[in-house]
Amino acid sequence: MLKILLPTDFSTNANNAIGYAVNFFDKRECLFYILHTYTPAFYRMDYLLGGPSFSAIPDSGVDISMAGLEKTKANILKNHTNPRHRFKLVSAFNLLTDEINSIASEKNIDLVVMGTQGASGAKEIFLGTNTVYVIRKAGIPVMAIPASFEFKRANKILFPSDYWSKYKEDEISTLLDIAEANSAKITVLHIKEEYELTEKQQENKTHLEALLKDSSYRFEELRGALMPQAVMDYIDEYQFDLLAMMNRQHSFLERIMWRQNVDQIGFHVKIPFLVIRDTSTINK
Repeated sequence: MLKILLPTDFSTNANNAIGYAVNFFDKRECLFYILHTYTPAFYRMDYLLGGPSFSAIPDSGVDISMAGLEKTKANILKNHTNPRHRFKLVSAFNLLTDEINSIASEKNIDLVVMGTQGASGAKEIFLGTNTVYVIRKAGIPVMAIPASFEFKRANKILFPSDYWSKYKEDEISTLLDIAEANSAKITVLHIKEEYELTEKQQENKTHLEALLKDSSYRFEELRGALMPQAVMDYIDEYQFDLLAMMNRQHSFLERIMWRQNVDQIGFHVKIPFLVIRDTSTINK
């Protein structure tokens, strides 16, 4: 059974991501944890000592949070009657990223699915602040769903790679499972900005091909193109349904996500975006 975490702030954007998740995994046995985190408008001493459960003073935040979660669950069950799916509600006095990692560890969560929304007044920023922090800190895969994205099957998956990592089988398994569940074809895209593949890159490419052996896949190479715009152009030209990337520390993905002028780069993802932690060793 898949265990999927669905963070929500009760917004239209969050509800859209939840709807996407239950439709995306409609053929799988799933336990969905719907999570809402909150903090009080100001910190009282009793919160510092132990949070609302420690406090003798009622906290309206708890009631508001639970009411929102109950309403969210009711709306899901009204529109999605799937006997394969079960839902649990989690209300937490905590920062979102900290609570996600805590629940992921405690409940053995397989995947986080959440909505994205550009920063206020800057629609070109491809991920909202919360989503960026979750992707940066989460130890498990995160699927980010763009605001107002209408559900469709992920028949074509784009997977850019620079071949510097020898991917771990257990980490790339999320991508393979999603591809199998959707009978999707994976296109591995290498953007060749300057040089030929090194011996190490070629070894890693061969290793990746072995990992993909039971999937439908193909390798493509673009010469003379520049990241990251090349990826966005490729998505637009060939109409992919899902972008998947491995994210290692100090990787290309991490660098562009933290650039102040990311909107000027044009890396605004218009399709669901799966980010998987890459802990493999880089040997150049």
